[in-house]
Amino acid sequence: MKENSLVNQFVNQIIENSDYESMDRRYLINQVLALVGEDQDQHAYQPNGSDDMLKLKDELVEHGVQNHKIESNFGVRDMLGAQLMNFITPAPSTVNRRFWRRYDHDGPKAATDYFYQLSKANDYIKTKSIQRNIYFTSATDYGDLEITINLSKPEKDPKQIALEKSAPNSGYPLCQLCMENEGYLGRVNYPARSNHRIIRLQLSNHEDWGFQYSPYAYFNEHCIFLSAKHEPMTINRNTFYRLLSIIDKFPHYFVGSNADLPIVGGSILAHEHYQGGSHDFPMAKAPIEFSFAFDHFDEVRGGIVKWPMSVIRLTSANKDQLIRLATKILDRWRHYSDASVNLLAESNGKPHHTITPIARKRDALYELDLVLRDNQTSTEFPEGIFHPHKDLHHIKKENIGLIEVMGLAILPPRLKAELKEVARYLLGEKNEMKTYHKPWADHIKGRHPMLNTETIDALIHREVGKVFERVLEDAGVYKRSKEGQTAFKRFVESI
Repeated sequence: MKENSLVNQFVNQIIENSDYESMDRRYLINQVLALVGEDQDQHAYQPNGSDDMLKLKDELVEHGVQNHKIESNFGVRDMLGAQLMNFITPAPSTVNRRFWRRYDHDGPKAATDYFYQLSKANDYIKTKSIQRNIYFTSATDYGDLEITINLSKPEKDPKQIALEKSAPNSGYPLCQLCMENEGYLGRVNYPARSNHRIIRLQLSNHEDWGFQYSPYAYFNEHCIFLSAKHEPMTINRNTFYRLLSIIDKFPHYFVGSNADLPIVGGSILAHEHYQGGSHDFPMAKAPIEFSFAFDHFDEVRGGIVKWPMSVIRLTSANKDQLIRLATKILDRWRHYSDASVNLLAESNGKPHHTITPIARKRDALYELDLVLRDNQTSTEFPEGIFHPHKDLHHIKKENIGLIEVMGLAILPPRLKAELKEVARYLLGEKNEMKTYHKPWADHIKGRHPMLNTETIDALIHREVGKVFERVLEDAGVYKRSKEGQTAFKRFVESI
């Protein structure tokens, strides 16, 4: 093995970026060769002149394919890549020890900075893939909404899809949020987790939880707090207690929970978890539109937020009063109906009402946003009455979860190409625009007859933002009309 070979370059980077030492070089070379295969070709493993571990890793994975160590599909390539990056990832006990040492000595931000940088350096956070996402903002009556077209997750080819369908489901780990994922090799139909680490923490009610970052982050330091137990998501008093407990530990982060009912809930309802991070979402910047107070909760300020969805914001330095009031609002909402605005607490024994809660700290005060949700369906709106309506499905038809509630749209990758065709249509050029975009495009053209190539992209971004504004208004249980806001105040007064 030549001293300047690709394998040697990679091993140099392992030693430089991990606990391994120079004495470990030969051992590491042999470990890497065991993964990617040996090759007698003198031209194999030629150096690329780079010290970028991710580039070196990608080349070694390619060698693994050429040497028939792995099949050439995304799932297996990802597993080999995670195994290679695991060389610079300390053991879970070491990561936790270093995290909490920094936490105690330098504070919460220093600890999360350490873990965040490690999760990027070892390719658990897919920084290269995330950079592919398209991001822009759009000015609306509710402030600048954020839009991302999600291109970070690789599209699967037909062969990969076929392999996933035929692969057995072992039932281990039970789901992608279980602690058992830490260090798990992965399968063709299950993500690679060799380089995955979880910070252990105990909440103030003595529950064991974990903290990790999201591999395909939608915003800065997008993280996940997960229960050590595999149990279904539930919004109740404990939810508010846990959220504020997490904020106490990490006051520089926000933390929120998806709702616990289908249609208005998140994609994983089987495992109790929350999401957080370092990002100031549009909803967090939105002002209070109507203030109110509650009897027996004199240390809590309340208000209705100026937002397309129906949000009650509670602010207090008194954590106990805040939790008790939030619980009272949740319990009231669970059983509250108002036929005048089509709100029904339950039907046929199935509950329809829940809350999407978000917690943050501003100076010394806790701030808790309670977003009212309703998952009813009807003949007219089979996907959900308070869900993006059908005329918006050409842009967004998926559930509105925690991140979108706060004002960041996560749009499907198909729109990257489709919006380019819409632009060509608007400019009168030859195009292959999907027919489901035509009513929207014609509406834009009617309002903007004079279009040019210099302004078309900015115009489409504004129009997509208007669609997302409508999406949030559709998901709002109390509409922004006079009737809707009167009904909203009526609910608040009933508590």
